[in-house]
Amino acid sequence: MNVALRSDGNAPAGMAEEEWKIRCDLAALYRLIAHHRWTDFIYTHISARIPGPEHHFLINRYGVLFENMRASDLVKIDVDGNVLDGDAEYAGQSRRVNAAGFTIHSAIHMAREDLSCVVHTHSAAGIAVSAQKHGLLPISQHALKFYGHLSYHGYEGIALDLDERERLIHDLGPSNKAMILVNHGLLAGGRSIPEAWNQIYYLERACSAQIAALSGGAELVFPPEEVRLKTAAQFNGPHTLAHAEFAWDAALSMIEGQDYRS
Repeated sequence: MNVALRSDGNAPAGMAEEEWKIRCDLAALYRLIAHHRWTDFIYTHISARIPGPEHHFLINRYGVLFENMRASDLVKIDVDGNVLDGDAEYAGQSRRVNAAGFTIHSAIHMAREDLSCVVHTHSAAGIAVSAQKHGLLPISQHALKFYGHLSYHGYEGIALDLDERERLIHDLGPSNKAMILVNHGLLAGGRSIPEAWNQIYYLERACSAQIAALSGGAELVFPPEEVRLKTAAQFNGPHTLAHAEFAWDAALSMIEGQDYRS
């Protein structure tokens, strides 16, 4: 579908308002990840599903820095990796996507209908924790959000082999929204873009706290098991989506005035 791009923040001609809203929110999420310096140059990815039976989803145009991401830079693809935004050249720009990003994100969007947005990061703290045999330790309030709700997937090399998708989905499981990719980085999803942001924010903060605590060399304090379970339940109660929306509105103020809605 060829559309005429606009610079006033409104949906381009020929594009549904719902898709444009998702594009704007997803571009904002890219910029929030950049704001917190959880990027890896032009690598790693965030995707969002477009509602409908086709399982089409949006992912970053390969080569755009996260801090420069705009709604119009996002590429719509299907679960086979086909670009659906018209020609390979769109508005004078290459519409290439990263092959590894396609493998990881298409797997989740095909298998987990509940996860409409998926975030994958290669932050220093996330990679460091992913290389630690004990994984994420229950030593902070942030980490306890994921106690009993965190998956792990072993490293198989750069995610270019499509047959890895089955194993990745198996390891993620039917209900967890966050996963550590061993020797690789972090992955988090959500029923909405705000919830995905909330998940990756807490996971990144938990990893940063763990690296800082371990670097101090002192003996660590672990909360009792009943406190771990209680805290995880508090974090994952029925209020989760509403709180994520509340926090998302506050997060957007950090990138206020930027031109991601273009």
